[in-house]
Amino acid sequence: MANNSYSGVKNSVAEPNHEGDFGCSLKELRSLMELRGAEGIHKIQECYGDVNGICSRLKSSPIDGLSGNPADIDKRKLTFGQNFIPPKKPKTFLQLVWEALQDVTLIILEVAAIVSLGLSFYRPPDSSSKNCGEGTGGVEDEGEAEAGWIEGAAILLSVICVVLVTAFNDWSKEKQFRGLQSRIEQEQKFTVVRGGQVIQIPVAEIVVGDIAQIKYGDLLPADGILIQGNDLKIDESSLTGESDHVKKTQEKDPMLLSGTHVMEGSGKMLVTAVGVNSQTGIIFTLLGAGGEDDEDEEKEEKKKEKERKKEKKNKKQDGSAENRKKAKAQDGAAMEMQPLNSDEGADAEEKRKANLPKKEKSVLQGKLTRLAVQIGKAGLVMSAITVIILVVLFIVNTFWVQGLPWEKDCTPIYIQFFVKFFIIGVTVLVVAVPEGLPLAVTISLAYSVKKMMKDNNLVRHLDACETMGNATAICSDKTGTLTMNRMTVVQAYIADKHHRRVPEPEVIPASIMDLLVLGISVNCAYTTKIMPPEKEGGLPRQVGNKTECALLGLVLDLKKDYQAIRNEIPEEKLYKVYTFNSVRKSMSTVLKNADGSFRMFSKGASEILLKKCYKILTATGEAKVFRPRDRDDMVKKVIEPMASEGLRTICLAYRDFPATDGEPDWENESDILTSLTCVCVVGIEDPVRPEVPDAIRKCQRAGITVRMVTGDNINTARAIATKCGILQPGDDFICLEGKEFNRRIRNEKGEIEQERIDKIWPKLRVLARSSPTDKHTLVKGIIDSTVEEQRQVVAVTGDGTNDGPALKKADVGFAMGIAGTDVAKEASDIILTDDNFSSIVKAVMWGRNVYDSISKFLQFQLTVNIVAVIVAFTGACITQDSPLKAVQMLWVNLIMDTFASLALATEPPTESLLLRKPYGRNKPLISRTMMKNILGHGVYQLTIIFTLLFAGEKIFDIDSGRNAPLHAPPSEHYTIVFNTFVMMQLFNEINARKIHGERNVFDGIFNNMIFCSIVFGTFVIQIVIVQFGGKPFSCVGLSIDQWLWCIFLGFGSLLWGQVISSIPTSRLKFLKTAGHGTQKEEIPEEELEDMEDLDEIDHAERELRRGQILWFRGLNRIQTQMDVVSAFQSGTSFQGALRRHPSSASQQHDVTNVSSPTHVAFSTATASNTASATVGYPSGECIPQLPVPL
Repeated sequence: MANNSYSGVKNSVAEPNHEGDFGCSLKELRSLMELRGAEGIHKIQECYGDVNGICSRLKSSPIDGLSGNPADIDKRKLTFGQNFIPPKKPKTFLQLVWEALQDVTLIILEVAAIVSLGLSFYRPPDSSSKNCGEGTGGVEDEGEAEAGWIEGAAILLSVICVVLVTAFNDWSKEKQFRGLQSRIEQEQKFTVVRGGQVIQIPVAEIVVGDIAQIKYGDLLPADGILIQGNDLKIDESSLTGESDHVKKTQEKDPMLLSGTHVMEGSGKMLVTAVGVNSQTGIIFTLLGAGGEDDEDEEKEEKKKEKERKKEKKNKKQDGSAENRKKAKAQDGAAMEMQPLNSDEGADAEEKRKANLPKKEKSVLQGKLTRLAVQIGKAGLVMSAITVIILVVLFIVNTFWVQGLPWEKDCTPIYIQFFVKFFIIGVTVLVVAVPEGLPLAVTISLAYSVKKMMKDNNLVRHLDACETMGNATAICSDKTGTLTMNRMTVVQAYIADKHHRRVPEPEVIPASIMDLLVLGISVNCAYTTKIMPPEKEGGLPRQVGNKTECALLGLVLDLKKDYQAIRNEIPEEKLYKVYTFNSVRKSMSTVLKNADGSFRMFSKGASEILLKKCYKILTATGEAKVFRPRDRDDMVKKVIEPMASEGLRTICLAYRDFPATDGEPDWENESDILTSLTCVCVVGIEDPVRPEVPDAIRKCQRAGITVRMVTGDNINTARAIATKCGILQPGDDFICLEGKEFNRRIRNEKGEIEQERIDKIWPKLRVLARSSPTDKHTLVKGIIDSTVEEQRQVVAVTGDGTNDGPALKKADVGFAMGIAGTDVAKEASDIILTDDNFSSIVKAVMWGRNVYDSISKFLQFQLTVNIVAVIVAFTGACITQDSPLKAVQMLWVNLIMDTFASLALATEPPTESLLLRKPYGRNKPLISRTMMKNILGHGVYQLTIIFTLLFAGEKIFDIDSGRNAPLHAPPSEHYTIVFNTFVMMQLFNEINARKIHGERNVFDGIFNNMIFCSIVFGTFVIQIVIVQFGGKPFSCVGLSIDQWLWCIFLGFGSLLWGQVISSIPTSRLKFLKTAGHGTQKEEIPEEELEDMEDLDEIDHAERELRRGQILWFRGLNRIQTQMDVVSAFQSGTSFQGALRRHPSSASQQHDVTNVSSPTHVAFSTATASNTASATVGYPSGECIPQLPVPL
């Protein structure tokens, strides 16, 4: 990229006067970081001599790092910028108000209200002398004409209320997400060297000149140059789109870029560019995250040209740029809450791409969209019929029955009638369209996410929370999730003797002791150490890889000091390091001796390393030959007994390369890692977490199968699985090793067959010695399986970089907050901040609770909807006027939508949620029990309302409110109808708290203060409306007796609820369920073909594509609410789906760009080159400062 292409980058060029303090300017460093490989090295040599030259110019030391002096750090921030990419500005409250005003039903109401207002001020000159039909008679007599404007004004006022409430909800949700995002950012730390001390600092504090330590699994937070590296391989696909891992060495390619992932090895780098000046920051600024969007539009075009000429760089960003542009135009809210750390759009694409049976959007969202569309259709039909009937009745009555001619002077009065009818029709529509549905989902999810933080679940993608409630299988790691991840050596086989506890130092021959201590000290990552305990008398703190900590602990138990050896042989003096990875299953370090010979120390899984040993050290300290027969003996007598006690066995070995043989070929690993001499085998204990067995029992009772997938040997895995309760004595479940699993699932050609997987997975409980590819295969196999009638919903835990594909493939991916690498966190949906399995059970509880909350709300909402629509419709047809006036309907709509969704969506979960089986994907939202409740309560409410409507005046001995003229004053009769209606809704809200037919609807009601305060608050407001609402609300003050009757009739719905619960649902065969997700079979063939280009089945789009319901585009509020749900979920948001269906070409273009490397990623994922299985998934993750570690 040419330098001038960054003219669009804001606040990056610092004032020149600071630059004199350092030997190189921001501009020089930035142009240096654009070079790759040989070009970069040439430039460094030409301008600076070497990396140390840059260090000295930046006033930094390659060994001690920066001094850490605050003044120096601030000066660097001023000169070279901060490591922070400014997020887009949030929408202002006014913008959100404007968005809420776009709702078509509200616009129709506003227009009708304004027309009604205008007409009410119009006075025809002599209308009093002319008779314009009896419907208009009696208006002026009562002197009420002046008050004609009130209804129009009241409707406008209630529209304003609805808009403000909606906008406030959106605003608070956005605020919540930003809070969540900033929490994610603050908790990300990175290791740097300052003043000779290795410390962890927040990523945003990293400055140019810092010396950062990088290791396997890190996501690089800034650009830099490699100072020292061991076997370092980087995945740069997030920047370049190239899927092969790039080897980084000081000699060939020392350039490290922000936003790329360390896939192997470790090292140190000098930070040269941060924030908006890093490669990722530059791209981000182009995407408009850091600056104004519109100016960037034309520049973007020019840049694209340049970028195409310059290598294949930035393939993905183009795709995400397209997506963002589109999204920017259409759904601000969703985009803004997009966390920067991963390009969620690309993420979502990626997640779905490999999954050939199309993966649905969030299950709940699919069902809700469908239901909302169906209810909306019905509402539209009802309101149209209402308006037509009213108009026809009026015309027939006035011009036919009364036989009046159409008087010119009467026209405004007639128009006023038509406007009134129109308003009634629109009001029916407003009540019928359940715009509270998406609001309930959002509130419920947002509330759950907030509370889940306390239960150690940091939710990155909102819909993961709800999906978790449907989970039927959990594939869990062993180490750290089921176990404590605090490892200690408890047994050892040294010098021909099996010690059941750590031996005393005197027992071990000195020569073996020296080898053992030296080998452990240098052949463990130098970032791993054992620190003194935080509290007096506590356990020492283990920092870094826990298995290595156990070995260092062994050195300390043998009364030796590993730190002294490390000081003597610093990391720079290590000749070559083969770091641990999932293919090698071992780690080796080579030291060069003074005489030119080499010595290599190795450690690794015992059964793998022992096969490479041909000698073993005996009690005398001499090496004797180690034959295959001896090895089998050792496996039987030492390794199996250790493993059956749940210990992990590690073999320590070494090999000498004499100087006479010359330098070996270090790249030929298979020749290097043979002919080893075994020093000892140790057994490492990692105790099971005390709370895990209970958590697993809860899962099994809740119908969730727990499977353990581990890299440990099968005996250790079986022992731990039994301790946890995954395996019970007498079960016929199976445990397999990765090799055997692969043999069973592949056909003769070595291809994986789904039928073969289907034979294994239902019984499989433990998969040991598994590679990350096996984990991915198992997860994919279970998800794609059709053996069970329900499609399985699988949750997976992972901590390693290689777990990425499995975490992405799973329905819900859990990453470990403590032990997890940045890459794993990036691929996950939820981060377990305490790495504890029992937190997953909490997530299941919250997920089920979300589902239930939505169902409770639906049960309540649909009852109100049905009753209100029927009352308005029949009332209008019979009395030519809706018994519930427009403003009253809007108030009911507000209670039942906004307030009820708040009240019912914030119910806390209870343990009883774990006593039932998962709902599964095809379970309808509205079960038959709920349908029974909805219809039952509907019947009760309609009976009461119609009795009051047609006989109320007789019962209460008051004037009838039916057939009132146009501007007649409000009547007691209709006020009682309205008041009783609202009271019934309030009591029915309490009924709606239970949806499985429980009798005690008050159970735990005081645990939810929000619910109590909302019900109470609504009641108080209702009193105010009735007593003091007057003309705008068409209400008259009621007497105490009348109030008591209204409350009594409302209370009746609680008693009626008990009657309904007594009727067994099984008897009511005629009841249908509703709110199913779309089944794949229901989608016509040709539509499926159309959807080939799309990466997921979007139900809203399907419903819309048929073109039957164009009007639905206007139900904007549904979309706005849903945007927020989608914000954490995908770039192509729900709102986008509802508003547009771009041409297939453009969609294909997005898809291909966004997920280019994906095909490579999963097709080449075989055990031999597991590395490439991790390729394509970090899709657009180009942002340095927000991977989500905790």
